[in-house]
Amino acid sequence: MGGGRLGLKLAKELIFDGHDLTLIEKDEGKCHYLSSEIDDLVLCGNSTDETTLKNAEISIADAFVAATGNDETNLLAALMARRLGAKKIIARLNEPQHEPIFVSNDFITIIVPETIEAGYLEKLVLKPKVADLFFVDHGNGELLELEVNNSKIIGKTVGEINSQDNFFICGMYDESKTEVNIANYNTLITKNCKLLVLTKKGAVGEVLELFTN
Repeated sequence: MGGGRLGLKLAKELIFDGHDLTLIEKDEGKCHYLSSEIDDLVLCGNSTDETTLKNAEISIADAFVAATGNDETNLLAALMARRLGAKKIIARLNEPQHEPIFVSNDFITIIVPETIEAGYLEKLVLKPKVADLFFVDHGNGELLELEVNNSKIIGKTVGEINSQDNFFICGMYDESKTEVNIANYNTLITKNCKLLVLTKKGAVGEVLELFTN
């Protein structure tokens, strides 16, 4: 939802990689422009309208991205998409003062336009095991919160995995998945455990491959 710079660039990257999508834009003039830019469906309508979302077949969507410049629109559309069956919900946050209400809906993955890139947003859409992310060092590093389901590393210790150069496991959630413990060399990685992994920007794909495939 949202045919601005971020939404259009994300749409193009997803289409280039072979994914089907519907781009929803309420401005009729912009819809004509978007239709000339991408091959997939451009739906002219309001994503806070249930009929528009149903026409976009939201109930079978793997992900819904609310990427407009209006927080109220993004939040309402995200709530409606969730209710109508979208599996993963990602919403753009434009005003910091609105963050508490976004965070209170813990099924929403928040993106911030000043730091997010369409290429990374694409990874976030396609990798449902990434629960959250933060940018550090002006975007040169990223802190990912993710679940482990790769049998190749289950049963290994944090020390064994941290021997690589491009990332560092720095935390692990407890069994209730509510409190973070500092990971040490001997911490055992278990199936579906949640980790905090600090990674260099260029190594995000490698990290996602290692922990979630």
